[in-house]
Amino acid sequence: MINFYEVMQRMQLILKELHQKEKIYDKEIALALQLDPQYFAVMKRRKKIPYEAISYFSKLHKLNMNWILLAQKPQYLT
Repeated sequence: MINFYEVMQRMQLILKELHQKEKIYDKEIALALQLDPQYFAVMKRRKKIPYEAISYFSKLHKLNMNWILLAQKPQYLT
């Protein structure tokens, strides 16, 4: 089963690299996924992974969605 917290950790890694920041907050993850921060908080509480938002984010940044969801290599698509 895919773990919500592991997926969000990988999202944080990507956003840290993109924004050159040390710490990424839930609000920044929500905005990167084009989700309302309050809605993201509800999803986090229910541990519901926003698959559609992640797929759009992956396409936009040329990331391997399997890496985000399942930690399968490679991270970037070429």
